[in-house]
Amino acid sequence: MARGTRGIGVGDTAPDFTLPAQSGSPVRLRDRLGERVVVLYFYPKDDTPGCTAEACAFRDSHEVFAEAGAEVIGISSDSVDRHAAFAGRHGLPFTLLSDEGGAVRKRYGVPSVLGLLPGRVTYVIDRQGTVRHVFNSMTVIDKHVKEALEVVRGLAPVED
Repeated sequence: MARGTRGIGVGDTAPDFTLPAQSGSPVRLRDRLGERVVVLYFYPKDDTPGCTAEACAFRDSHEVFAEAGAEVIGISSDSVDRHAAFAGRHGLPFTLLSDEGGAVRKRYGVPSVLGLLPGRVTYVIDRQGTVRHVFNSMTVIDKHVKEALEVVRGLAPVED
C-alpha cells in the first residue's frame, strides 16, 4: 500500500517506535503487542479542552478496554514532564508518550489542521501489529473512544 502523504491505513503494519513515557521510561510499540491490542491515539496538546476531554473519555473507559484485552497509549509532542503533570492532574491510568519533534506522528502520517495544529487520529493495532481501524476527527471526540472499543471487542480472543 503506498504510504505517501496518506499515512498509515487499515491493513498496514503499524510502524514500530520507541518513545519516553510520562515516567521517563522508554516504551517500544512492539513490546506492547502480542498479548493485547493497542489503541494508539495521537492528540494535539496536553491541557487543551478537546485533548483533556478525549483523555478523560479514555480514562473513563480504561477498565472496559483492559477487560477487552487492549492497552490505550496517547501520543503528543508535549514533554515527559508536561505529560506527567497532565496524567496526574486528570488521573490518567494509561501511558502517554512524548513525541517531541513529531517524528512518530510523521511516520504515521497524522495530518495537521490548517498546517499548524497537530491532528487527532486513533489507531487500533491488533496483536500482530496490523492496523485494524483508523479514526480521524478533531471535533467528534467521543467517537474516538466508542469506535476503538467496538473494534477492540471484535478482536478479543475467543475463550473456551
